[in-house]
Amino acid sequence: MKHTVTALTLFLGLLALGQSSPHGELAITCEQCHTTQDWINLQDPPAFDHQQTSFKLMAAHRQASCKACHQSLVFEEAEPQCASCHTDIHQARFGEDCESCHVDTVWEVRMNMIQRHQQTLFPLLGEHARLDCEACHDQQTRHEFSFTSNDCQACHLSDFDLTTNPNHVLAGFSTDCVPCHDVTAADWAPARFQHPASFPLVQGHAVQDCQACHENGFQGTPTDCVSCHLTDYQATVNPNHATNQFSTDCQACHTISAWSPATFDHNQTQFPLAGAHVPLDCLDCHSQGYTNTPTDCIACHQTDYDQVPDPNHVASQFSTDCTLCHTTNAWSPATFDHNQTQFPLAGAHAPLDCLDCHSEGYTNTPTDCIACHQTDYDQVPDPNHVASQFSMDCTLCHTINAWSPATFDHNQTQFPLAGAHAPLDCLDCHSQGYTNTPTDCIACHQTDYDQVPDPNHVSNQFSTDCTLCHTTNAWSPATFDHNQTQFPLAGAHAPLDCLDCHSQGYSNTPTDCLACHQTDYNQVPDPNHVSNQFSTDCTLCHSTNAWSPATFDHNQTQFPLAGAHAPLDCLDCHSQGYANTPTDCVACHQIDYTNAIDPNHLAAQFPTTCEDCHNTADWNDANFNHMFPIYSGQHRNEWDTCADCHVNPNNFEQFSCIDCHAHPRSDMDDEHDEVNGYVYESMACYACHPNGEEDER
Repeated sequence: MKHTVTALTLFLGLLALGQSSPHGELAITCEQCHTTQDWINLQDPPAFDHQQTSFKLMAAHRQASCKACHQSLVFEEAEPQCASCHTDIHQARFGEDCESCHVDTVWEVRMNMIQRHQQTLFPLLGEHARLDCEACHDQQTRHEFSFTSNDCQACHLSDFDLTTNPNHVLAGFSTDCVPCHDVTAADWAPARFQHPASFPLVQGHAVQDCQACHENGFQGTPTDCVSCHLTDYQATVNPNHATNQFSTDCQACHTISAWSPATFDHNQTQFPLAGAHVPLDCLDCHSQGYTNTPTDCIACHQTDYDQVPDPNHVASQFSTDCTLCHTTNAWSPATFDHNQTQFPLAGAHAPLDCLDCHSEGYTNTPTDCIACHQTDYDQVPDPNHVASQFSMDCTLCHTINAWSPATFDHNQTQFPLAGAHAPLDCLDCHSQGYTNTPTDCIACHQTDYDQVPDPNHVSNQFSTDCTLCHTTNAWSPATFDHNQTQFPLAGAHAPLDCLDCHSQGYSNTPTDCLACHQTDYNQVPDPNHVSNQFSTDCTLCHSTNAWSPATFDHNQTQFPLAGAHAPLDCLDCHSQGYANTPTDCVACHQIDYTNAIDPNHLAAQFPTTCEDCHNTADWNDANFNHMFPIYSGQHRNEWDTCADCHVNPNNFEQFSCIDCHAHPRSDMDDEHDEVNGYVYESMACYACHPNGEEDER
């Protein structure tokens, strides 16, 4: 009770002296922190719930006394930032967010460091992830993390310098350790070097020590075989590589498995070995060496060629290309494939003996039929080939199976036989012979042409191309396909009689509509075609089905009808006639333009291009593309009429910003005191705020 009175007396005394509570406006009762035993010593822990504040106490913060953070006991003045209690030894180089590396359980424990490190230019992988920070960031630089080098040699230079097999320094190796070493090894070794793809180490090369090929260093090491195998090349005696000037491309015969044994694939040369050539010994063909060995057959088989008695190759001057008759299996027996020549043997030619055609030898033997069949040609009585001067190309009628019987395929000529022509006897058309027989119809059908009474072909000067109306089946009946002319018959034209249009004859009959429909054109009362000077191209409104009713497709003109224009009557726009009808909007909408009051089009001198704002659907549904956003952003729904901003009804190029906005000049002058060229007038507002946004320039 004594302590309570003393504390109360002290508190009341402070109030009497005009001093405020040392706790400011802390909204708690005294007994939440103080006890009746001692005012100075607080409850442990205090009953004050710090979790209800913006700075919740977690982990190590819960163990701190109130004075540790609230030294003045003015609780509102305590700052929540870490730096207010914890000295920033990093001097703000890592920002003010201590929690990115430190946790609130123990200040020195860096549980988030590895995760944080992964966001840097040097993510921690393998053995690096297990290292302590001081392993790379020593005591002098542990708080200067941004200056730590991330290249390997910064930590591993001593490893690089001390490596002797191979000696990295003498070999001039790159200090980029990554190609051979990786972060998964617990130490610098073991290291693995991936030999480049240009020279992979496989088979016989795989077991070699580096020095076996790199005894002169690792720079500029040749990759061709002979650089290492020149001694092998020079020491080979069977065959002697040097004497025979073999290629130094060892891969042609040797493999990377071993230098011996070696194999040579003759099939990869220009002379693959086949048949009887395969088992031969190399010296059978290369007795004179391996350079410039000929590949033509006669080089080895000249004696065989010279000694053949039947047929005598030399006397017959046979080709020295032995492959025409002989194979690589053996010189004998030999076969000649006549089908590979320009004269394949077929039909009756196949069983003939060679001398039947080659009695004069095998050189320049003719291949045309008449060379053997001249007698057959001369002795044919019907038809007489000589008298008729028939072609000596026997294949036109005869086959290689036999000279007789012979057939002539008229369909292979310029005049195929069809219809009534097919059963005719040859002399029906060839009574004057078989040479220069005409193929035009009139040559045989002149009498038919002359005697036709209706229509009279001669008087009407009809074409003598009979195929226009007649077929090869028969001269009569004949049909004329008008659709193949420049005037196809359609609609009401199709059932007409020929004389309905050809009363003046069939020559130069006009094809324009007006030639037949002049009377129809002249007598139309509404609209009067003549007075309106309508086009005489009747197809614009009329069809071939009938003269009436007629329709005019306004959408094919320069003024398509859309919206409210579509249902209008013709005279609504053409009251003055159909010639030179204006197409600009104001021609019909001058009164609408003049009577518009909001805005006043006439006073504001709006252009008369109505389509800028109006559409063809509804005159009153106008929409103007306002460059300044009045339908979106800050100005949407903030105006009623154009006059809200365009205060001059006679000039809509003028506008005012400052009349609508609560922007006293004193406030705007103060807010723009650092804006270069600032002027308190509307055009200046628009220049800096073209979209009406406060923060744009």
